[in-house]
Amino acid sequence: MGPNLSWPFSPPVIVAVAAIGGIYVRRWRRVRAQAAARRAADAPVWRLCCFAGSLLCVLIALCSPLDSLAEQLFSMHMLQHVLLLDLAPILAILGFTRVLLRPLTRAVRKLEGRAGLLAAPAFAVLLYVAVVWAWHVPAAYDQALRRPAVHVLEHASFLLAGSLYWWHLLSPIRARLRLPGLGPVVYMAATKLFVGALGMGLAFAPKALYPYYVHHARVWGLSAGDDQAVAGLIMAVEQSLVMGTAVVVLFIAALTESEREQQRRERYETV
Repeated sequence: MGPNLSWPFSPPVIVAVAAIGGIYVRRWRRVRAQAAARRAADAPVWRLCCFAGSLLCVLIALCSPLDSLAEQLFSMHMLQHVLLLDLAPILAILGFTRVLLRPLTRAVRKLEGRAGLLAAPAFAVLLYVAVVWAWHVPAAYDQALRRPAVHVLEHASFLLAGSLYWWHLLSPIRARLRLPGLGPVVYMAATKLFVGALGMGLAFAPKALYPYYVHHARVWGLSAGDDQAVAGLIMAVEQSLVMGTAVVVLFIAALTESEREQQRRERYETV
């Protein structure tokens, strides 16, 4: 059987992406026009590119041949989850500055206050790990592949968990419950190790665990077991790469902030 490279047509996804993209571009252009002197900081082009990249990740995951291939190959389904769980949320949050988010800042802080412990970084870690592990239970995974409504719920939960998780690390708004000192490193390590362990478990499992793929016609000469091993390695390697990259970026950001703080102190001392 050959690979299914058809382009799925999903009007709800396309309409949602178009609407969100339109709202963002309108806000970005307004900030760009109002703050011409400071536009490099308030609405730089690279932020726009990040947000556009986030929407592109969603479209690739849900409205490209990748979605069709995900029904045939576990490894392609894993790539789909990587896009929804990590890449799309990361790029979306990087697309914002404090000024771009200003119309929503008060609402976000009010929601954070009302959420209580649900707004804590620890909850984001638990949700992220729980969502990934729960959906990779064979029974749940098979249900998602066989029932469209469950599949939509799966993808929505990945987007939600990923967005909340990365918000605590990358949000331009100063959070009430912050990650002090080495908190971001511990936050990431605790999450990525648990999820990476799942990936390694899938990669080295003695047999294929998902009946849907076991009984599905094979493509590209991959057995169900080999396909599962590739999927597990994709998960494990992606988690390692994302964690390593994020730790480096956060370390550089911490050094930059430390230098700025030192410069502020020196200015105050000379006054």
